[in-house]
Amino acid sequence: MEAEAARERILAAVRAIGRGRTAGYGEVARRAGLPGRARLVARILAANDDPALPWHRVLRSDGRIAFEAGSAGWIEQAQRLRAEGVEVTSGRVRLSPPEPGGELDALLWGPGSGADPGGTGQGGSA
Repeated sequence: MEAEAARERILAAVRAIGRGRTAGYGEVARRAGLPGRARLVARILAANDDPALPWHRVLRSDGRIAFEAGSAGWIEQAQRLRAEGVEVTSGRVRLSPPEPGGELDALLWGPGSGADPGGTGQGGSA
């Protein structure tokens, strides 16, 4: 997969995390169709310049904030999560359970999505 395509899939997966929900870096990679690429997710989020991207909803696999405790990034992420109703205790949250069928392709093109991947002109429902 091309680097830009991978980046776009990861950003779409991050945008799909709902308000008040969280996901680990590895879960985001899996949802983007890039299993095992948690570090790529972290690198892409570190380079993010879109202030609307809900980057704060992505955490380590154990629910911990990845920034150094007490740093400006750690404080900002904890504040953003709390503002969405997520309980943060000592820099750790209880991760939201993975959504069944949470692969990005299934979310975008699955039944009931309204998408027309086959070009039939009939949308996602028959």
